Amino acid sequence: MVSIAKRRNKDYKTISDTILSLSKIFYDDSQFLIAAGLIHAEMRGKIRDFGLADAFVLATAKKLDAKILTGDPHFKNIKEAVMI
Repeated sequence: MVSIAKRRNKDYKTISDTILSLSKIFYDDSQFLIAAGLIHAEMRGKIRDFGLADAFVLATAKKLDAKILTGDPHFKNIKEAVMI
């Protein structure tokens, strides 16, 4: 969101602060990194340009049993995603 806001000359600081205040940030161990890598490999078999950042987002959602609110078409048929 920061990148989009900056490119559109919007107040990226307020947007960033809002997102961070509504987010849960956590650190995990190497098992989480492995899980993200496995998700990335699996998804790249289905969606050629599925990014590593997307894999970390999906791994996080799975770890926290959370939903991903997104408009990113990479997440279109993923059960953890709510398309907006």
